[in-house]
Amino acid sequence: MEKILVLDFGGQYNQLIARRVRDHHVYAEILPYTTPIEEIRKNSYKGIIFTGGPNSVYDMSSPHYTKEILDLGVPILGICYGCQLIAWMGEGEVKTAPVSEYGKIEFTADKKSKLFKEVDEKSVVWMSHTDYIAAAPQGFEIIGTTNDCPCAAMENVEKNIYAVQFHPEVTHSQFGSQMLYNFLYEVCHCTGDWVMDNFIDNTVAKLKEQIGDKKVILGLSGGVDSSVAAGLLSRAVGKQLTCVFVDQGLMRKDEGDFVEKTFTSLFDMNFVRVNCGELFLSKLEGVTDPEEKRHIIGTEFFNVFWNEIRNQDELGYFAQGTIYPDCIESGKGDADIIKTHHNRVNTPDDVEFLGIIEPLCDLFKDEVRRVGEKLGIPKELVWRQPFPGPGLGVRIIGEITADKIKVLQEADWVLRDEMAKNGYDKNLAQFFCVLPDVKTVGVMGDHRTYDHLVAIRAVTTDDFMTADWAKIPYDILAKVSNRITNEVEHINRVVYDITSKPPGTVEWE
Repeated sequence: MEKILVLDFGGQYNQLIARRVRDHHVYAEILPYTTPIEEIRKNSYKGIIFTGGPNSVYDMSSPHYTKEILDLGVPILGICYGCQLIAWMGEGEVKTAPVSEYGKIEFTADKKSKLFKEVDEKSVVWMSHTDYIAAAPQGFEIIGTTNDCPCAAMENVEKNIYAVQFHPEVTHSQFGSQMLYNFLYEVCHCTGDWVMDNFIDNTVAKLKEQIGDKKVILGLSGGVDSSVAAGLLSRAVGKQLTCVFVDQGLMRKDEGDFVEKTFTSLFDMNFVRVNCGELFLSKLEGVTDPEEKRHIIGTEFFNVFWNEIRNQDELGYFAQGTIYPDCIESGKGDADIIKTHHNRVNTPDDVEFLGIIEPLCDLFKDEVRRVGEKLGIPKELVWRQPFPGPGLGVRIIGEITADKIKVLQEADWVLRDEMAKNGYDKNLAQFFCVLPDVKTVGVMGDHRTYDHLVAIRAVTTDDFMTADWAKIPYDILAKVSNRITNEVEHINRVVYDITSKPPGTVEWE
């Protein structure tokens, strides 16, 4: 399989670059800038992309790399900081720019360059830099400019090294996707062998070979990642797979039943559902601190899950829905700081497996969803919105009680039902209800009420690093509010959260 290396120098778009490469049917993997050149050399990459980053290359405490990489004979594309790094390594001149460029900037391309095949001479690109290349290195030709950036792109045709000061990976760059395509196919001469159908067939074959006649246990949360992992494993080994689903009573309305019905009807596997809502409520009684709630829910989930695993007659392998972002080491900061592997589960000392299986560890979330669709998993599950590990426990502010869970489940169901009916759910990255532990005075019929307020949260975002509150039309909000107050007992007021991220977060706790 052809591979492109995305060498991470701390840029916020490192994953986005890899995803854009994969969109062009070429597999990309991300490694930190601390990766030894010997490791890069032995992996036979078709091309290398240097990411952006927040630092200045002339600051020697910034991320750098050995100049040997420019002589590997592998095509290189530098982006933003990566562009300046190539200039620095080639003994060009990088300085603080007289005029910084941020946002959409008009770019003039040299149409003779392979990088700009089928790209207009004048187009808009996305800039974000305070330094600039004052003098290109020897052997490089300037192939792009802006009004304030005399070297917005450069190339060394002999060495197949290209560099752009802007960000082609973001949608704001008008022809950015075409430029990446040109690098992959015109410069690196890729053939495009990264296809989801191939991934499914190859993965199933590997799983069959690895597992043999042994058993596999998977913790199934009902989320996208674990569900797609279950689908792949079921196709590979059928009844050798046991999925353990812990229903802690903090899921959305009827969600536990939906998960059970989906996996028992669609796939050949052993499905074990552990209903333990009362246990969780007893542990959470009187607890109001958000972090303490999270800790209790996480600890009890761990205990319930592993106690059920201990009851299995044979363990075999342990499977996880780990996806690629969970495995990436970050190029930010010191070399020993890595991204938390939040989707990976620690096994107790007394539970021994033959090994760990992670069938999705090469995929990004959007790729996981595409695999799920091809496996026949229902869209409601494949396109399930992000749902916190502690479930509704972090959407109920203050103490969690059975009554509050029911009120929130019903309100959230009305919101989701109404959004699905009018089709507006497709415009939102995430939407849900929150019960803020606030009661207000209301009037229903001829009676005064003093009951719960519910808040609606809805956001739009590409990456969840930042998010904007969704501008849902007033008539839709009015319909949702009317339905909630009429259909859900103990709610007499509905409010809408119009806070972006930052300063707020998407979830309330």
